[in-house]
Order: sequence, then C-alpha cells, then structure tokens
Amino acid sequence: MGWKKNICIVFIIMTIMMISMIAHAETEDLTDSSSLMPVKVLLLPKFEVGEMSGDFPGEAQFYYEHYLTGADEYEITNGKEGVKLYYKDGIALSVLGMGKINAALGTMAILSDKRFDFSDAYIISTGCAGSSVGNTVMGDVFIITAAVDYDLGHHADSREIADANGVTWFHDADFDDAAVIFLNQDLMEKVYTLVKDIPLETTERTTNYMQNAFKDEEWAARNPQVLRGTTVTGDNYWKGSYDHQNAQLMAETYQCPDPYTSAEMEDIAVARTAEWMGLLDRLIIIRDSVNMDVFMLGATPESLWGTAEAMDLAAEDSVEAADIFEVAMKNNFDVGKSIIDTIMSDSPFTE
Repeated sequence: MGWKKNICIVFIIMTIMMISMIAHAETEDLTDSSSLMPVKVLLLPKFEVGEMSGDFPGEAQFYYEHYLTGADEYEITNGKEGVKLYYKDGIALSVLGMGKINAALGTMAILSDKRFDFSDAYIISTGCAGSSVGNTVMGDVFIITAAVDYDLGHHADSREIADANGVTWFHDADFDDAAVIFLNQDLMEKVYTLVKDIPLETTERTTNYMQNAFKDEEWAARNPQVLRGTTVTGDNYWKGSYDHQNAQLMAETYQCPDPYTSAEMEDIAVARTAEWMGLLDRLIIIRDSVNMDVFMLGATPESLWGTAEAMDLAAEDSVEAADIFEVAMKNNFDVGKSIIDTIMSDSPFTE
C-alpha cells in the first residue's frame, strides 16, 4: 500500500504546483494589464509631406502639433521598420503608408502591440481624397458611413464594351461579404450631428477653379461643408467619368446608407482590420476633398500622369488641387478636433 500513498502524495504536490502556477499567471496577467498604456484615440493618417511639425502639412501634421508635440515615440512591435507610434496622454498616432496592404498590415501591427490597451479606443482613420463630381466641392469634409472596395467585382476596359458610355464595373455577389463594410451607424449619426455645422474654409483660387471647371453648375459654386458619405477604396489613383459611374453604381448596388462622396486607397482595409480586431464599432473615418474624381479644365491622363514625375497635389501650382490642399487638411483637423475632444471628455459618445 506504500506505493499508493506515494502516488497520492505526488498527485497532491503536483496539484498544488499547478494551482500555484495558475495563480501566479493570473497575478502576472493583472500586473501586465495594469501596466499597459491606455489609448482612448488612435489616429491613423496615411502620409506626411515632410516633417511631422513645422513645414507644409500632410495628413498627420495638424493633429501631431496639437495633440502630440513632445510625445513618446515607439517602434511598433512587428511593424514596418522605421514606422513610429507617437503616444501622449491617451492619444496615439501612426502614419500607415499608402495603399490597402500598408493600411491593413500597419493597423493590425498597431492593434496587436501588447504594450498598449486599445480595448476602449476610438480609431480615427483620417486623410485626403478625391471626391464625387456633382455633389461635392474641394475642401469638403466627409464623415464616412460605409467603405467599398473598388477592386472587387469585375472591371473591363471601356474599349471592350459595346456601350461606350456605360459603366466598366460589373457586380459579382460572391464578393459581397468582402467588398463593403458598414460602420456603426448610431455612432456615425452622433459624430455627424456634432460636426455638421463646423465652418470650413476655402480659397479664392479654388472657388474660381471649381466654377470654371463646372460652369453654371449650382453644386460647384457652394462653400465647403461637412457631409455624410460612402468612400470607395482602390489601389489605383483613378479619375474619369467611367470610374465615377462605377463608384456611384457600387454604392447603390451595396445599398450603402449614404451616396458615394470620396475615393481613396486605404479605408476598406482599415475598416476590415478593425472588424477582425473587434473594434469596428469604434471606427470613425474622416476624409477631406483635395481634388475631383474627373478630369477638369482640359486635363487628360497623359497630361497629368504621362511624365516620369507624379503630379503633386500638395504643390501650390497643382493643376488638380488648385491651392486647397493645406486648407482642406485644416478643415479635416477642425472636424477631427471636435470629435477627439468629445472622446477625451467626461461624456464621450456612447453606443
């Protein structure tokens, strides 16, 4: 019987050790959790023109200068080398890079970084865009309610299509689950109500540019304003009447809650990643218009893109953006600041 007694003793000792290990692990988890840096707002611009502060602003600079000057800088765990996350007083910012792949991988790396607590964070994807002819003007700011993937479906060259004036995109229902994502509509309504009356700026040159490009069109003569809308994300920087029709058709086909307003390269990827990470309900997308989605004032693909040097929308002599770029980014910041300050207050949005 002695051997049975020994087995019982060993079993008891092993049980005590396991309980001790579990308790230690739980204590360690609590300690680790309490040491995490809490993030209430995660800002995700896509590019900066030069430095983060003090020069011509890109998508990040106004936010960085106001909220993150002197912030701590971190290399993102498993992130792209050299990409930084700036953190200060519960607000974090990282420049994702352009295109859907950079946006998805960068967002995933940030949200997976175990040093930060994103469980209560609002994600704000922000940046510039082209916008829809007929219902937007340069300088507008959009609160996005749905994001569509331009590249899912079937595209054909217009020269292959019998109806030369028709659309060049064809719907494929097999892609529906991946091709569109709807943001939290209750939150979007609260955000839009908060910011819809914020005054936005324009420039005399931009106003004249719009009126000359779209003569006698009442929609083109108004001042910029905050709109709700659907954004269409494509890896190509596209323009032209065919693709404008494609984007409109996509928003209608997927029954998006608001019309197509903006075209950019990242937001479907940011939204899908937020969904995978369980944070879609707290995603807010702010886009500002710096050019239109059709060719204007005699511009052609060859004249804009046919040289070795890419057209610089941020240039003061841009034939696409007039001089609206910096003003539009300030409009974006004015809208975003109201949202951020509300989130950081004692009475943030509640779902």
